[in-house]
Amino acid sequence: MDPSGKQKEKLIVLTGPTAAGKSELSVQLAKRIGGEIISADSMQVYRGMDIGSAKITRQEMQGVPHHLIDVLDPSEPFDVVRFQSLAREAMGQIRERGHIPILVGGTGFYIQAVLYDVDFTRQEEDYAYRKKLEESDPVLLHRMLEEADPEAARQIHPNNIKRTIRALEYFRETGRRISEHNEAERAKESPYRFAYFVLYEDREILYDRINRRVDRMMEQGLEDEVRRLKAAGMTRDMVSMQGIGYAEMLQYLDGETDLEEALRLIRRNTRHFAKRQLTWFRRERDVTWIDRGRFDGDNDRILEEMLRVLSERGIL
Repeated sequence: MDPSGKQKEKLIVLTGPTAAGKSELSVQLAKRIGGEIISADSMQVYRGMDIGSAKITRQEMQGVPHHLIDVLDPSEPFDVVRFQSLAREAMGQIRERGHIPILVGGTGFYIQAVLYDVDFTRQEEDYAYRKKLEESDPVLLHRMLEEADPEAARQIHPNNIKRTIRALEYFRETGRRISEHNEAERAKESPYRFAYFVLYEDREILYDRINRRVDRMMEQGLEDEVRRLKAAGMTRDMVSMQGIGYAEMLQYLDGETDLEEALRLIRRNTRHFAKRQLTWFRRERDVTWIDRGRFDGDNDRILEEMLRVLSERGIL
């Protein structure tokens, strides 16, 4: 119960590194418990960005309602604050139907924002300062962050310009380090009665799955998808086009590299991303780790284990 004595609302989180098999398992879980899925993915919100984001298809959904997929145009910005707002709205609708929301995806910061109701209240925005940062060299930005907030610099990849700028803005606005703010928010008690599952795989097996996924994306038409987006006016400075798969293919289409090198970069960057995801999840509290190898990759057995945990926690 929450401090007021009310019963906490239920929430299930299913996350893990990219290519771990979350989508298929989440559909099976939703069908078993009467759940609806909210995508916690920073790329699948965009219409027309299907192949590079490994977006679940209508057929793969098997009739299970999915939220926060295909809700924005690729030209629109998207960040954790907007995600949190949309996710809260979707959760309310799902509960009104008497169903359980299942938050599924690999963007750990988005999950944390919902699970612990992170406060993103901002001070007065300094647009001139933001513009100055946006026009700065990414390497210089990260060095500035290393000076202002060394812990945040360790947590934020130098290529993640959006989060680097947000951390610098926060420091300027408040005089506090965003790493300290995030740690305080992470220490809060969740307002939900929840189970937080992290699905993972042996590293070599996971990396092989990633490599095969990239090959499959090319067979499905990733190059044509990015060509269409480019022809429609999408540029590399847009949030949508900075996602893995899209950024590298744009480099190829702009003549900065050849196709073989672009694919090598996609595989490498995806592997590095999976590693960072696991590092993030290891820092989280109250996590139930699901090792696919322990269940021989059998989703039915994994599902039974998840149902056991949900029952134990009073969610079912």
